[in-house]
Amino acid sequence: MTPQITYILGIETSCDETAAAVVRRHGGGRGELLSNVVLSQLKDHAPFGGVVPEIAARVHVTHLDGLVGRAMAEAGIEFDALHGVAATAGPGLLGGLLVGLTAGKAISMAWDIPFLAINHLEGHALTPRLLADCPFPYLLLLISGGHTQFQLVEGVGRYKRLGTTIDDALGEAFDKVAKLLGLGYPGGPRVESYAKRGDNKRFDFPRPLKGRADCNFSFSGLKTAVREVVHGLGELTEQDVADVCASFELAVAETLADRLKRAFQQFREMHPDVESPTLVVAGGVAANQTLRGVFETVSNRHGFKLNVPPFNLCTDNAAMIAWAGAERLSLGLTDNIDFAARPRWPLDNVSAPVYGSGRLGAKA
Repeated sequence: MTPQITYILGIETSCDETAAAVVRRHGGGRGELLSNVVLSQLKDHAPFGGVVPEIAARVHVTHLDGLVGRAMAEAGIEFDALHGVAATAGPGLLGGLLVGLTAGKAISMAWDIPFLAINHLEGHALTPRLLADCPFPYLLLLISGGHTQFQLVEGVGRYKRLGTTIDDALGEAFDKVAKLLGLGYPGGPRVESYAKRGDNKRFDFPRPLKGRADCNFSFSGLKTAVREVVHGLGELTEQDVADVCASFELAVAETLADRLKRAFQQFREMHPDVESPTLVVAGGVAANQTLRGVFETVSNRHGFKLNVPPFNLCTDNAAMIAWAGAERLSLGLTDNIDFAARPRWPLDNVSAPVYGSGRLGAKA
């Protein structure tokens, strides 16, 4: 029998953040974040313009033990107080996943506590329930470097994909535009910064799939349009860069607004009994303030409550992994110690794959 109060250690090593966290779950389902330690590897990968898997894995090996110890110390508990240990098992970079899984399994065996292999995307999907009451079902928009998709979240382990990208993920599009403009890595924050001082009407970039009846996304053509404009400008001025960023961000914002309207319609068709539905937006791109404004405006217009976790819980972190573990443990959903890493692991195993579908093994 699961105790009324459980303490779960979470470990996240799926890409270029090494993280450990401890959460407490109360019997009624209320969550409490006791510690959340994240070591960013941005400085290690910036010279290469993107994540280098081998470097990421080595950094995880070097620092994970210390981060776990720090997370436990900040939480103020000993290992014998834990009721379970959760580690990201996928999707992600195989080398990094193996580091976190090995550590989680070792702790599980050493302290004879349940092991929970967590889908990184489920961590994002369940994060709002750690912070506040967020009853099922709700609509999830996951936008990150490796994923862009709508999911209907009907319960722990119960997900239905409503739409996904047919080519590139949104975060990847931001990074590629930044690289094209010579802004460096990571691209999202830099594009957002330049966009604030640019003219978003100077360049008329396409709004991919606008008006389509489905809930899918496409960003490859938008990236191509940006590249053609940049090459046509020749030597770029600071204002050129700002205007391109602003025009690109506006195209993304209007594309997301259009796709959201369709997803809202589908949600209501599938759950007409939900009087006050919720939109949860998760993933690193959710930190973009311009896009957050779009989410709020469109949600209000269509009668949805907006739930966007704080910035530190939008990007990769171990708190969401620990909480997903706590939610699963409360239902008796534990995993065997031989659970293998899954570089590709869709959240919804029912929907047929879509061509492209983002980079499922990439940063989420």
